[in-house]
Amino acid sequence: MPSYLTPGVYVEEVQSGARPIEGVGTAVAAFVGFAESGPFHQPTLVTNWDQYVQTFGTFTADTYLTHAVYGFFANGGGAAYIVRIGGPAQGSEGAVAPAPAAVALGGFLVTAKPGAGDGLSVEIADAEGENPPEDRFRLLVRQGGKAVETYDVSTRKNVKGYLVTQTRDSKLVQVTEQPGTAQSRPEKQTVALAAAGAPGTGSGVARIDASEYVGDASARTGFAGLEAIDEITMVAVPDLMSAFQRGDIDAEGVKTVQLAVISHCEQMGDRVAVLDTPPGMNAQRVRTWRNEDAGYDSRYATLYYPWVKVFDPASGRNSLVPPSGHVAGVWARSDGERGVHKAPANEVIRGAVDLEIRLSKGEQDLLNPIGVNCVRAFPGRGIRIWGARTLSSDPAWRYLNVRRLFNYLEESILLGTQWVVFEPNDDRLWSSIRRNVTAFLTEEWRRGALFGRTAEEAFYVRCDRSNNPQESIDLGQVVCEIGVAPVKPAEFVIFRLSQFSDSTSLVDE
Repeated sequence: MPSYLTPGVYVEEVQSGARPIEGVGTAVAAFVGFAESGPFHQPTLVTNWDQYVQTFGTFTADTYLTHAVYGFFANGGGAAYIVRIGGPAQGSEGAVAPAPAAVALGGFLVTAKPGAGDGLSVEIADAEGENPPEDRFRLLVRQGGKAVETYDVSTRKNVKGYLVTQTRDSKLVQVTEQPGTAQSRPEKQTVALAAAGAPGTGSGVARIDASEYVGDASARTGFAGLEAIDEITMVAVPDLMSAFQRGDIDAEGVKTVQLAVISHCEQMGDRVAVLDTPPGMNAQRVRTWRNEDAGYDSRYATLYYPWVKVFDPASGRNSLVPPSGHVAGVWARSDGERGVHKAPANEVIRGAVDLEIRLSKGEQDLLNPIGVNCVRAFPGRGIRIWGARTLSSDPAWRYLNVRRLFNYLEESILLGTQWVVFEPNDDRLWSSIRRNVTAFLTEEWRRGALFGRTAEEAFYVRCDRSNNPQESIDLGQVVCEIGVAPVKPAEFVIFRLSQFSDSTSLVDE
């Protein structure tokens, strides 16, 4: 309490006691795959298609990442983190070797961009001015002996002139951090760069294996690089299938990578894996693969089949691509239009012109019970997602919208109650927690996210002496028990019709 020693009028600002919980975002995707250009292994945020093209290039033959990102934005996606693989990787066993065109300078890797041409070199020179900081220097990009790009840069990440950031828009070179190496000011020198290979999967890097996708936790590559980004809610690896088609990864490698995606999502607890089936399978083969070869069982993963056919600008014709990117976009669109509680199914896939195989009802009868979400074509209604299940054998977590709703509620309550930490653990605190959580869940019930005619039927919040005994208080714990009744999708709609005669009375007299 403030002390009042001089007579006068005083104005104080006091807390009203209400600390509203705000719902978190539910439609931020992460994609791992091959790109024409851009930083390797470093998760990079893009919020529209033009931004992706500026950073990672456009469509390239025999790769699926760009198609997936394009399908994501075309179907309603708004933000995505891109992890480009296939280039210089961590120095762990089984990792990909650095590309021949990469030159190491002070813990950075400098590479000529595809199409930059011959006669390229980079010069390290002193920064201008008197007594410049030790971390600053000049990077001159020369072609044919002439300086065509000049950058005043720093080796410190937290400053505006950071080397990697400053050179991101370069037309000639690409600079990335060298994994496992501390970044420092390079020595004064001039180094020639070899011409980059044709645009494609990693500009001529060695064959990749499953470890390239899984990554290294210490170097923050692969899936491990996504752990620090809390807002991600869905993860897709479309180029796993292009590596499988090229023979870089076999069937066991596909299973290894997909299990790693699932493990990542389970560990984080706030995101769901969007998996693809291998190409060229009929319904019976997918059933066998799902039950025997893969055998996944997770409430944090989904599987979609078959592949979709889209226009491919790289080849000038329609081609088949994995559906995961387009599906992630549909999830985002459904969240924005209806809410995360709505099952993202019976929705048109924009950009899909055909399917790898047109499934019949009988074929879907084999796949839906085992958690394979089918994409089907309906006359006059377009190509639609016709399934909304997870890969869990637990009936409580069978439906995708239930899993994603709980992710949304848990994350929103977690972030909206951070103020509670170190508050006095007494009845007033418990009452405040109950009030704020109840207000948040009541609003979700009004939006149709929870099942019940009244708010009391839809959820309950318990935070009082019954679940906070003195023993818990002495341990510094405050326990709030929350129960919610999620809405389930109307997966099977049944109309029962019967005949009756005019003489039959339908109302008891």
